[in-house]
Amino acid sequence: MRHFKDSLLRALLWLSAFLSVAILVMIVGFIFYKGIGLISFNFIFGDYSPTGDGGIWPMIITTIYTVLISLVIATPIGILAAVYLQEYAKQGRLVRLIRFATESLTGIPSIIYGLFGAVFFVTTLKLGMSILAASLTLTIIVLPVIIRTTEEALKTVPRSYREGSLALGTTKLQTLYKVILPSSMPGILSGIILSVGRIVGESAAIFLTAGTVAAMPESILSSARTLTVHSYLVTQESGDIELAAAVGIVLIVIILAINLSATYISKKFNKATNK
Repeated sequence: MRHFKDSLLRALLWLSAFLSVAILVMIVGFIFYKGIGLISFNFIFGDYSPTGDGGIWPMIITTIYTVLISLVIATPIGILAAVYLQEYAKQGRLVRLIRFATESLTGIPSIIYGLFGAVFFVTTLKLGMSILAASLTLTIIVLPVIIRTTEEALKTVPRSYREGSLALGTTKLQTLYKVILPSSMPGILSGIILSVGRIVGESAAIFLTAGTVAAMPESILSSARTLTVHSYLVTQESGDIELAAAVGIVLIVIILAINLSATYISKKFNKATNK
């Protein structure tokens, strides 16, 4: 009976894994099948044209701007907040309340963040429909992800590492940035990768804060549209699934390149830490 249960559980695990991979392959395969015919040098690096024969280079630049600005703001704040909660704060009701609030923020629909960004950043702070307003809104969206993943990464560092470093006469701050953070860097990078995926895939919040101008942004205060917003508008206005799928291919390639780069950096950190 025990052997039967083990075999059944193993079969269910394999089936779940197969279904997950199959669904992913179907989605990516459909996107490539519909959009690969439109991929060309002019499509990627050309300027946008309302006639449909232009490119998406302005949207790629806007997407890169939003990713970089959001990460530059969110990463240090998220990591420092996680370090404080895990290493310095006295574990009690207040810390539990902060963690509960952080976890609750991850479940809020992005349209709510977009409405907040439109009211606060666009109107109250008078940033207007701009890349900066969208990036600040995205910062709030990804902060909970970075905080929680960084906390979990810090928990994986053995207590003996801390005790051994302090026993050698180092301060708590020195132990933090010479021992704890390098050891937890792979987990922190994983959180940043998840944040990049959330930023790149966001559309509702950006639609309400950055606008839909299909032109090369002159600065971070310019109104512009990202790749996801462009894909949505193309589908809504003209129903051109092929063009939307081609934009999706570019998004997949960008995310894949970022993930591979982060994996490479993570391996470098692991090698440096293990020496």
